[in-house]
Amino acid sequence: MTPQAVLAQPFTLPNGVVIKNRLFKSAMSEALGNRERAPTPELARLYQAWADGGVGLCVTGNVMIDRRALGEPGNVVIEDDRHLAELKAWAQAATRGGTQCWVQLNHPGKQAPKGLNKETVSPSAVPFRDDMKAFFATPRELTDAEIHGLVERYGRAAGIVKQAGFTGVQIHGAHGYLVSQFLSPHHNRRTDDWGGTAEKRRRFVLAVYRSMREHVGPDFPVGIKLNSADFQRGGFTEEESLDTIRALAEAGIDLVEVSGGTYEAPAMTGIKADKAEPAKDSTRQREAYFMAFAEKARQAVKTPLVVTGGFRSSQGMAEAIASGAVDMVGLARALAVEPTLPQRLLNGQEPTHVIKPIKTGIKFIDKMGLLEVTWYTGQLKRIGKGEPPKPGESALWVFAKFIAHQLSLGRKKRSPTKLRAS
Repeated sequence: MTPQAVLAQPFTLPNGVVIKNRLFKSAMSEALGNRERAPTPELARLYQAWADGGVGLCVTGNVMIDRRALGEPGNVVIEDDRHLAELKAWAQAATRGGTQCWVQLNHPGKQAPKGLNKETVSPSAVPFRDDMKAFFATPRELTDAEIHGLVERYGRAAGIVKQAGFTGVQIHGAHGYLVSQFLSPHHNRRTDDWGGTAEKRRRFVLAVYRSMREHVGPDFPVGIKLNSADFQRGGFTEEESLDTIRALAEAGIDLVEVSGGTYEAPAMTGIKADKAEPAKDSTRQREAYFMAFAEKARQAVKTPLVVTGGFRSSQGMAEAIASGAVDMVGLARALAVEPTLPQRLLNGQEPTHVIKPIKTGIKFIDKMGLLEVTWYTGQLKRIGKGEPPKPGESALWVFAKFIAHQLSLGRKKRSPTKLRAS
Protein backbone atom coordinates (compact mmCIF):
# COMPACT_ATOMS: atom_id res chain seq x y z
CA MET A 1 0.00 0.00 0.00
CA THR A 2 1.11 3.56 -0.65
CA PRO A 3 1.69 5.80 2.39
CA GLN A 4 -1.45 7.79 1.62
CA ALA A 5 -3.51 4.60 1.37
CA VAL A 6 -2.27 3.50 4.80
CA LEU A 7 -3.06 6.89 6.34
CA ALA A 8 -6.51 6.98 4.71
CA GLN A 9 -7.69 3.73 6.34
CA PRO A 10 -10.56 4.17 8.83
CA PHE A 11 -9.96 2.95 12.36
CA THR A 12 -12.60 1.52 14.69
CA LEU A 13 -12.22 1.87 18.44
CA PRO A 14 -13.18 -1.11 20.64
CA ASN A 15 -16.44 0.67 21.55
CA GLY A 16 -17.43 0.83 17.86
CA VAL A 17 -16.64 4.51 17.19
CA VAL A 18 -15.15 4.89 13.69
CA ILE A 19 -12.39 7.41 12.98
CA LYS A 20 -12.25 8.27 9.27
CA ASN A 21 -8.45 8.09 8.89
CA ARG A 22 -5.26 7.47 10.86
CA LEU A 23 -4.28 11.14 11.33
CA PHE A 24 -4.59 12.36 14.91
CA LYS A 25 -4.29 16.03 15.79
CA SER A 26 -2.66 16.12 19.22
CA ALA A 27 -3.51 18.78 21.77
CA MET A 28 -1.91 22.21 21.69
CA SER A 29 -2.83 25.04 24.03
CA GLU A 30 -4.75 27.64 22.03
CA ALA A 31 -5.35 30.24 24.80
CA LEU A 32 -8.44 31.45 22.91
CA GLY A 33 -10.89 31.58 25.78
CA ASN A 34 -12.49 34.91 26.75
CA ARG A 35 -12.45 36.65 30.13
CA GLU A 36 -15.28 34.47 31.32
CA ARG A 37 -13.21 31.39 30.34
CA ALA A 38 -15.67 30.50 27.59
CA PRO A 39 -14.79 29.40 24.03
CA THR A 40 -14.61 32.24 21.49
CA PRO A 41 -15.57 32.41 17.80
CA GLU A 42 -11.82 32.37 17.06
CA LEU A 43 -11.56 28.97 18.72
CA ALA A 44 -14.40 27.61 16.60
CA ARG A 45 -12.76 29.07 13.46
CA LEU A 46 -9.45 27.38 14.32
CA TYR A 47 -11.06 23.96 14.78
CA GLN A 48 -13.15 24.35 11.67
CA ALA A 49 -9.88 24.91 9.77
CA TRP A 50 -8.53 21.61 11.12
CA ALA A 51 -11.77 19.74 10.45
CA ASP A 52 -11.87 21.09 6.89
CA GLY A 53 -8.18 20.24 6.61
CA GLY A 54 -9.02 16.53 6.74
CA VAL A 55 -7.77 15.28 10.12
CA GLY A 56 -9.49 12.14 11.45
CA LEU A 57 -9.39 12.80 15.20
CA CYS A 58 -8.77 16.25 16.65
CA VAL A 59 -7.97 16.72 20.35
CA THR A 60 -8.45 20.15 21.88
CA GLY A 61 -5.78 21.74 24.04
CA ASN A 62 -5.76 22.32 27.77
CA VAL A 63 -9.37 22.84 28.77
CA MET A 64 -9.19 23.41 32.50
CA ILE A 65 -11.47 21.99 35.16
CA ASP A 66 -10.98 24.81 37.69
CA ARG A 67 -10.94 28.55 36.95
CA ARG A 68 -8.68 29.03 39.99
CA ALA A 69 -6.04 26.88 38.29
CA LEU A 70 -5.19 28.08 34.79
CA GLY A 71 -2.22 26.78 32.83
CA GLU A 72 -1.97 29.77 30.50
CA PRO A 73 -3.83 33.04 30.02
CA GLY A 74 -6.86 32.45 27.82
CA ASN A 75 -7.63 28.89 28.89
CA VAL A 76 -11.20 27.68 28.46
CA VAL A 77 -12.61 26.32 31.73
CA ILE A 78 -15.45 23.81 32.13
CA GLU A 79 -16.84 23.67 35.66
CA ASP A 80 -20.56 23.51 34.81
CA ASP A 81 -22.93 24.22 31.92
CA ARG A 82 -22.81 28.04 32.09
CA HIS A 83 -21.05 28.23 28.69
CA LEU A 84 -22.90 25.35 27.05
CA ALA A 85 -24.01 27.42 24.03
CA GLU A 86 -20.43 28.46 23.24
CA LEU A 87 -19.21 24.90 23.73
CA LYS A 88 -21.88 23.61 21.34
CA ALA A 89 -20.79 26.12 18.67
CA TRP A 90 -17.17 24.99 19.09
CA ALA A 91 -18.14 21.30 18.88
CA GLN A 92 -20.25 21.86 15.77
CA ALA A 93 -17.36 23.58 13.96
CA ALA A 94 -14.80 21.01 15.13
CA THR A 95 -16.76 17.95 13.95
CA ARG A 96 -17.47 19.06 10.39
CA GLY A 97 -16.98 16.48 7.68
CA GLY A 98 -17.14 13.54 10.08
CA THR A 99 -14.08 14.62 12.07
CA GLN A 100 -13.95 13.30 15.63
CA CYS A 101 -13.16 15.97 18.22
CA TRP A 102 -12.26 15.11 21.81
CA VAL A 103 -11.80 17.68 24.57
CA GLN A 104 -8.60 17.40 26.57
CA LEU A 105 -9.32 18.09 30.24
CA ASN A 106 -6.49 19.29 32.41
CA HIS A 107 -5.31 20.89 35.64
CA PRO A 108 -1.83 22.45 35.62
CA GLY A 109 -0.89 21.70 39.20
CA LYS A 110 2.41 23.45 39.88
CA GLN A 111 3.05 24.02 36.18
CA ALA A 112 1.41 27.45 35.93
CA PRO A 113 3.40 30.67 35.42
CA LYS A 114 3.76 33.04 38.36
CA GLY A 115 1.08 35.69 38.60
CA LEU A 116 -1.54 33.75 36.68
CA ASN A 117 -3.33 32.17 39.66
CA LYS A 118 -3.74 33.15 43.29
CA GLU A 119 -1.76 30.05 44.24
CA THR A 120 -0.49 26.85 42.68
CA VAL A 121 -1.07 23.38 44.09
CA SER A 122 0.50 19.98 43.54
CA PRO A 123 0.67 16.56 45.17
CA SER A 124 3.71 17.82 47.12
CA ALA A 125 5.41 21.17 47.70
CA VAL A 126 8.32 20.49 45.36
CA PRO A 127 9.82 23.60 43.70
CA PHE A 128 11.06 23.90 40.13
CA ARG A 129 14.77 23.74 39.42
CA ASP A 130 16.75 26.90 40.24
CA ASP A 131 16.83 28.42 36.74
CA MET A 132 13.00 28.22 36.49
CA LYS A 133 12.00 29.49 39.94
CA ALA A 134 11.67 33.01 38.57
CA PHE A 135 8.84 31.80 36.34
CA PHE A 136 7.10 29.19 38.53
CA ALA A 137 6.18 29.38 42.22
CA THR A 138 6.69 26.59 44.72
CA PRO A 139 3.28 24.88 45.02
CA ARG A 140 1.19 24.18 48.08
CA GLU A 141 0.52 20.51 48.84
CA LEU A 142 -3.07 19.44 48.14
CA THR A 143 -5.19 18.12 50.99
CA ASP A 144 -6.99 14.79 50.73
CA ALA A 145 -10.36 16.56 50.53
CA GLU A 146 -9.10 18.79 47.71
CA ILE A 147 -7.91 15.76 45.76
CA HIS A 148 -11.35 14.14 45.98
CA GLY A 149 -12.87 17.43 44.86
CA LEU A 150 -10.59 17.55 41.80
CA VAL A 151 -11.54 14.00 40.85
CA GLU A 152 -15.21 15.03 40.83
CA ARG A 153 -14.39 18.15 38.78
CA TYR A 154 -12.82 16.01 36.05
CA GLY A 155 -15.92 13.85 35.88
CA ARG A 156 -18.37 16.74 35.87
CA ALA A 157 -16.44 18.50 33.09
CA ALA A 158 -16.45 15.31 31.00
CA GLY A 159 -20.23 15.13 31.29
CA ILE A 160 -20.56 18.71 30.00
CA VAL A 161 -18.21 17.86 27.10
CA LYS A 162 -20.56 15.08 26.02
CA GLN A 163 -23.61 17.30 26.43
CA ALA A 164 -22.01 19.95 24.20
CA GLY A 165 -21.70 17.56 21.26
CA PHE A 166 -18.02 16.69 21.29
CA THR A 167 -17.30 13.05 20.42
CA GLY A 168 -14.89 12.13 23.21
CA VAL A 169 -12.69 13.32 26.04
CA GLN A 170 -8.99 12.97 26.84
CA ILE A 171 -7.26 13.08 30.22
CA HIS A 172 -4.04 15.10 30.07
CA GLY A 173 -1.72 12.80 31.99
CA ALA A 174 1.54 13.97 30.37
CA HIS A 175 4.00 16.86 30.12
CA GLY A 176 4.26 17.62 33.82
CA TYR A 177 0.68 18.75 34.55
CA LEU A 178 -1.27 17.61 37.61
CA VAL A 179 -2.05 14.00 36.63
CA SER A 180 1.57 13.62 35.51
CA GLN A 181 2.73 15.13 38.82
CA PHE A 182 0.77 12.55 40.79
CA LEU A 183 2.40 9.75 38.78
CA SER A 184 5.94 11.05 39.25
CA PRO A 185 7.97 10.16 42.36
CA HIS A 186 9.87 13.42 41.85
CA HIS A 187 6.77 15.60 42.17
CA ASN A 188 4.67 13.28 44.37
CA ARG A 189 6.37 12.67 47.71
CA ARG A 190 3.21 11.97 49.67
CA THR A 191 3.02 9.15 52.20
CA ASP A 192 -0.79 8.84 52.33
CA ASP A 193 -3.11 6.89 50.02
CA TRP A 194 -2.12 9.11 47.05
CA GLY A 195 1.62 8.46 47.10
CA GLY A 196 4.57 6.54 48.49
CA THR A 197 4.44 3.65 46.01
CA ALA A 198 3.94 3.45 42.25
CA GLU A 199 0.55 1.82 42.82
CA LYS A 200 -0.62 4.63 45.10
CA ARG A 201 0.70 7.29 42.70
CA ARG A 202 -1.53 5.71 40.01
CA ARG A 203 -4.59 6.01 42.23
CA PHE A 204 -5.33 9.59 41.14
CA VAL A 205 -5.39 8.97 37.39
CA LEU A 206 -7.53 5.85 37.86
CA ALA A 207 -9.95 7.80 40.06
CA VAL A 208 -10.15 10.54 37.42
CA TYR A 209 -10.90 7.95 34.73
CA ARG A 210 -13.64 6.29 36.82
CA SER A 211 -15.20 9.67 37.59
CA MET A 212 -15.29 10.56 33.90
CA ARG A 213 -16.75 7.19 32.98
CA GLU A 214 -19.54 7.61 35.54
CA HIS A 215 -20.50 10.94 33.96
CA VAL A 216 -20.30 9.96 30.25
CA GLY A 217 -21.42 6.32 30.26
CA PRO A 218 -19.81 3.18 28.81
CA ASP A 219 -19.85 4.04 25.09
CA PHE A 220 -18.44 7.59 25.05
CA PRO A 221 -14.69 7.54 24.21
CA VAL A 222 -12.33 8.38 27.07
CA GLY A 223 -8.63 8.51 26.23
CA ILE A 224 -5.45 9.67 27.91
CA LYS A 225 -2.24 11.40 26.93
CA LEU A 226 0.50 9.76 28.98
CA ASN A 227 4.24 10.23 29.32
CA SER A 228 6.44 7.33 28.29
CA ALA A 229 8.78 8.88 30.86
CA ASP A 230 9.44 12.29 32.43
CA PHE A 231 13.12 12.31 31.38
CA GLN A 232 13.96 13.82 34.77
CA ARG A 233 16.16 12.32 37.45
CA GLY A 234 13.89 10.59 39.95
CA GLY A 235 10.84 11.03 37.74
CA PHE A 236 8.23 8.80 36.10
CA THR A 237 9.97 5.87 34.35
CA GLU A 238 9.12 3.69 31.37
CA GLU A 239 8.46 0.75 33.66
CA GLU A 240 5.97 2.76 35.70
CA SER A 241 4.37 4.08 32.52
CA LEU A 242 3.84 0.57 31.19
CA ASP A 243 2.27 -0.46 34.50
CA THR A 244 0.00 2.59 34.32
CA ILE A 245 -1.05 1.71 30.77
CA ARG A 246 -1.85 -1.84 31.88
CA ALA A 247 -3.97 -0.53 34.77
CA LEU A 248 -5.83 1.91 32.53
CA ALA A 249 -6.42 -0.76 29.88
CA GLU A 250 -7.88 -3.06 32.52
CA ALA A 251 -10.12 -0.20 33.69
CA GLY A 252 -11.42 0.27 30.12
CA ILE A 253 -9.59 3.28 28.65
CA ASP A 254 -10.40 3.65 24.93
CA LEU A 255 -7.13 5.08 23.58
CA VAL A 256 -3.64 5.92 24.86
CA GLU A 257 -1.58 8.69 23.29
CA VAL A 258 2.12 8.30 24.08
CA SER A 259 4.31 11.34 24.61
CA GLY A 260 6.98 12.35 27.11
CA GLY A 261 8.69 15.13 29.03
CA THR A 262 7.76 18.17 31.12
CA TYR A 263 8.41 21.92 31.03
CA GLU A 264 11.70 21.17 32.81
CA ALA A 265 12.64 18.41 30.35
CA PRO A 266 10.70 19.00 27.10
CA ALA A 267 11.36 15.68 25.35
CA MET A 268 8.06 16.09 23.46
CA THR A 269 9.76 18.79 21.35
CA GLY A 270 12.83 16.71 20.49
CA ILE A 271 14.99 18.21 23.23
CA LYS A 272 16.97 15.98 25.60
CA ALA A 273 16.23 16.16 29.29
CA ASP A 274 18.02 19.02 31.09
CA LYS A 275 19.91 20.01 27.90
CA ALA A 276 19.09 22.32 25.02
CA GLU A 277 20.16 19.65 22.54
CA PRO A 278 18.22 17.79 19.85
CA ALA A 279 17.37 14.11 20.03
CA LYS A 280 19.74 11.45 18.69
CA ASP A 281 20.21 11.00 14.94
CA SER A 282 18.74 7.50 15.16
CA THR A 283 15.56 8.93 16.71
CA ARG A 284 15.25 11.62 14.08
CA GLN A 285 15.76 9.12 11.27
CA ARG A 286 12.96 7.01 12.65
CA GLU A 287 10.95 10.21 13.03
CA ALA A 288 8.70 9.32 15.99
CA TYR A 289 10.36 10.26 19.28
CA PHE A 290 8.57 7.61 21.36
CA MET A 291 8.15 4.75 18.89
CA ALA A 292 10.41 2.34 20.78
CA PHE A 293 8.26 2.79 23.88
CA ALA A 294 5.07 2.32 21.84
CA GLU A 295 6.38 -1.07 20.72
CA LYS A 296 6.75 -2.07 24.38
CA ALA A 297 3.26 -0.78 25.15
CA ARG A 298 1.83 -2.76 22.23
CA GLN A 299 3.28 -5.92 23.75
CA ALA A 300 1.65 -5.04 27.06
CA VAL A 301 -1.91 -4.13 25.95
CA LYS A 302 -4.32 -4.34 23.03
CA THR A 303 -5.69 -0.85 23.70
CA PRO A 304 -5.43 1.49 20.67
CA LEU A 305 -2.21 3.50 20.73
CA VAL A 306 -1.09 6.81 19.22
CA VAL A 307 2.43 8.24 19.15
CA THR A 308 2.92 11.99 18.87
CA GLY A 309 6.18 13.81 18.26
CA GLY A 310 8.78 13.80 15.50
CA PHE A 311 6.86 12.70 12.39
CA ARG A 312 8.06 14.54 9.28
CA SER A 313 6.97 12.49 6.25
CA SER A 314 4.06 10.39 5.04
CA GLN A 315 6.45 7.46 4.69
CA GLY A 316 7.49 7.68 8.34
CA MET A 317 3.88 7.90 9.45
CA ALA A 318 2.77 4.98 7.30
CA GLU A 319 5.67 2.81 8.49
CA ALA A 320 4.70 3.46 12.11
CA ILE A 321 1.14 2.26 11.46
CA ALA A 322 2.21 -0.65 9.25
CA SER A 323 4.53 -1.87 12.01
CA GLY A 324 1.47 -2.59 14.16
CA ALA A 325 2.93 -0.73 17.13
CA VAL A 326 0.49 2.19 16.78
CA ASP A 327 -2.96 2.63 15.28
CA MET A 328 -2.79 6.36 14.54
CA VAL A 329 -0.04 8.97 14.19
CA GLY A 330 -0.16 12.17 16.20
CA LEU A 331 0.60 15.55 14.66
CA ALA A 332 0.66 18.84 16.53
CA ARG A 333 3.20 21.55 15.70
CA ALA A 334 3.01 20.78 11.97
CA LEU A 335 -0.72 21.55 12.04
CA ALA A 336 -0.07 24.89 13.72
CA VAL A 337 1.89 26.09 10.69
CA GLU A 338 0.02 24.04 8.06
CA PRO A 339 -3.60 23.32 9.08
CA THR A 340 -4.40 21.61 5.75
CA LEU A 341 -1.52 19.14 6.10
CA PRO A 342 -3.84 16.08 6.41
CA GLN A 343 -5.28 16.83 2.97
CA ARG A 344 -1.77 17.02 1.54
CA LEU A 345 -0.74 13.72 3.13
CA LEU A 346 -3.90 11.95 1.96
CA ASN A 347 -3.24 13.28 -1.55
CA GLY A 348 0.27 11.86 -1.59
CA GLN A 349 2.03 15.16 -0.91
CA GLU A 350 4.62 15.96 1.75
CA PRO A 351 4.61 18.72 4.40
CA THR A 352 5.74 22.11 3.14
CA HIS A 353 7.43 23.07 6.44
CA VAL A 354 10.12 21.27 8.45
CA ILE A 355 9.40 21.40 12.17
CA LYS A 356 12.42 22.23 14.32
CA PRO A 357 12.78 23.11 18.02
CA ILE A 358 12.03 26.78 18.66
CA LYS A 359 15.14 28.58 19.91
CA THR A 360 15.99 32.10 21.05
CA GLY A 361 19.72 31.50 21.25
CA ILE A 362 19.58 31.96 25.03
CA LYS A 363 20.29 28.56 26.58
CA PHE A 364 18.26 28.77 29.79
CA ILE A 365 15.20 29.92 27.86
CA ASP A 366 15.67 27.31 25.13
CA LYS A 367 15.60 24.54 27.77
CA MET A 368 12.05 25.54 28.79
CA GLY A 369 9.08 23.78 27.25
CA LEU A 370 7.15 26.98 27.95
CA LEU A 371 8.88 28.63 24.97
CA GLU A 372 7.48 26.06 22.53
CA VAL A 373 3.99 26.38 24.02
CA THR A 374 4.08 30.18 23.74
CA TRP A 375 5.38 30.30 20.16
CA TYR A 376 2.88 27.77 18.79
CA THR A 377 0.00 29.31 20.72
CA GLY A 378 0.70 32.48 18.75
CA GLN A 379 0.34 30.58 15.48
CA LEU A 380 -2.99 29.14 16.58
CA LYS A 381 -4.26 32.59 17.42
CA ARG A 382 -3.40 33.73 13.90
CA ILE A 383 -5.44 30.91 12.36
CA GLY A 384 -8.30 31.68 14.74
CA LYS A 385 -8.34 35.26 13.45
CA GLY A 386 -8.49 34.01 9.88
CA GLU A 387 -4.84 34.92 9.24
CA PRO A 388 -2.19 32.59 7.80
CA PRO A 389 0.42 31.08 10.15
CA LYS A 390 3.83 32.75 10.37
CA PRO A 391 6.44 29.92 10.43
CA GLY A 392 9.42 32.33 10.51
CA GLU A 393 8.30 34.36 13.52
CA SER A 394 11.13 35.24 15.93
CA ALA A 395 11.16 33.07 19.04
CA LEU A 396 12.92 35.78 21.04
CA TRP A 397 10.26 38.32 20.13
CA VAL A 398 7.48 35.92 21.10
CA PHE A 399 9.12 35.16 24.45
CA ALA A 400 9.66 38.87 25.15
CA LYS A 401 5.96 39.51 24.53
CA PHE A 402 5.08 36.65 26.89
CA ILE A 403 7.25 38.07 29.70
CA ALA A 404 5.77 41.54 29.20
CA HIS A 405 2.28 40.06 29.47
CA GLN A 406 3.15 38.16 32.66
CA LEU A 407 4.60 41.31 34.22
CA SER A 408 1.43 43.20 33.39
CA LEU A 409 -0.63 40.48 35.07
CA GLY A 410 1.54 40.79 38.16
CA ARG A 411 1.05 44.57 38.27
CA LYS A 412 -2.73 44.17 37.97
CA LYS A 413 -2.79 41.69 40.85
CA ARG A 414 -0.75 44.06 43.07
CA SER A 415 -2.82 47.19 42.28
CA PRO A 416 -5.58 48.09 44.81
CA THR A 417 -9.13 47.32 43.78
CA LYS A 418 -11.13 50.44 42.83
CA LEU A 419 -14.45 50.96 44.56
CA ARG A 420 -17.44 51.13 42.21
CA ALA A 421 -20.23 53.63 42.73
CA SER A 422 -23.40 52.05 44.06
